[in-house]
Amino acid sequence: MAKKALLIGCNYPGTKAELKGCINDVWRMHNCLINRYNFSEEDITILIDTDHSYTQPTGKNIRLALSRLIRFAKPDDVLFVHYSGHGTRLPAETGEDDTGYDECIVPTDMNLITDDDFRAFINKVPRGCKITLVSDSCHSGGLIQAAKEQIGESTRELTQNSGTGYESRTFIHRSMEDAVVEERHVSVPHQFHGYVKNRSLSLQTLVDILKQKTGDDDIEVGKLRPTLFNFFGDDASPKVKHVMKFILNKLEEHADGESGEHSGILGLVGNLAQEFLKHKLEESDEDETHIRRKQEVHDGSSKGRVVDHGILLSGCQTNQTSADASPFGNSDYAYGAFSNAIQAIIEETDGEVTNWELVVKARKKLKREGFSQKPGLYCSDQYADTPFVC
Repeated sequence: MAKKALLIGCNYPGTKAELKGCINDVWRMHNCLINRYNFSEEDITILIDTDHSYTQPTGKNIRLALSRLIRFAKPDDVLFVHYSGHGTRLPAETGEDDTGYDECIVPTDMNLITDDDFRAFINKVPRGCKITLVSDSCHSGGLIQAAKEQIGESTRELTQNSGTGYESRTFIHRSMEDAVVEERHVSVPHQFHGYVKNRSLSLQTLVDILKQKTGDDDIEVGKLRPTLFNFFGDDASPKVKHVMKFILNKLEEHADGESGEHSGILGLVGNLAQEFLKHKLEESDEDETHIRRKQEVHDGSSKGRVVDHGILLSGCQTNQTSADASPFGNSDYAYGAFSNAIQAIIEETDGEVTNWELVVKARKKLKREGFSQKPGLYCSDQYADTPFVC
């Protein structure tokens, strides 16, 4: 049995998005895996953005690292992924997402990785191998699309009121303005005399940073997906490319033949990118097949035909933020509130704690410390009471 880990930390140094504790989270988990859970140094991959001697946690590099981790996995292997950094969520444009949003992590280059992307990775984990994902980021409760909720509140609220689907559609069409200002809402512990910032990247901040990166001042919240596709091209999220294909198909269906030149959102992509989009996405629809069939792997469904080998421990619910904190303003000791709670609980229990127990204890600890975020657990029933990590 092999034990392999991928640890990702994004502090976004020198940007409007800068955080303090994400790299510290990575090194604390690194030491924990080696000293407590007997991982080998050579089996731990580290991606951080504060030291260029390490591979940078760009969207492309994170996806490559996840692919390698899973590609060489064998039955009975233990895989572990820890992400500390910003989270964000894009209002869903295709109407396919259960929560009305695409929950995303934010790599250091802003090349977003979505919940559907993580689901595609999880689906490739071989039978008999399990993978644990800890995400200390905002909106992380839905980070593995369609994973069964064991501990959490946010994802079930959307479908409990009636069977009409009206509530879900209303949520999906929630205004862009709500998503843009989310970053402002953070609960600061009343007894905490130091720096506290949430790990939610508002869409407006994302837009501002992309403007700086691309030199394009015309980027708006409603143009984020075309911008991500146009800027990152083949390295963009498969979900972003899927949405762009969806838009392309819709526009072609309603083409009126007035001109050979596209207008509106498609015009933002550019002629070369349009041709790339048509050619590249028609070459292979592997990731899009996953998106269309994602409900078939939902262990919470009555069908239950597919066993989910992914375990998500989230720092908060899909509609919440996770805190980045520095005790008494000292950034040398900064941490993610959830990551810090995990380390404290592992120390208290000598590492002998189940996934369920860890999340319950973390919720209690964070509440005592004045944080409002509520960690969640998302996995198949068989993994809820199994030991954390391995």
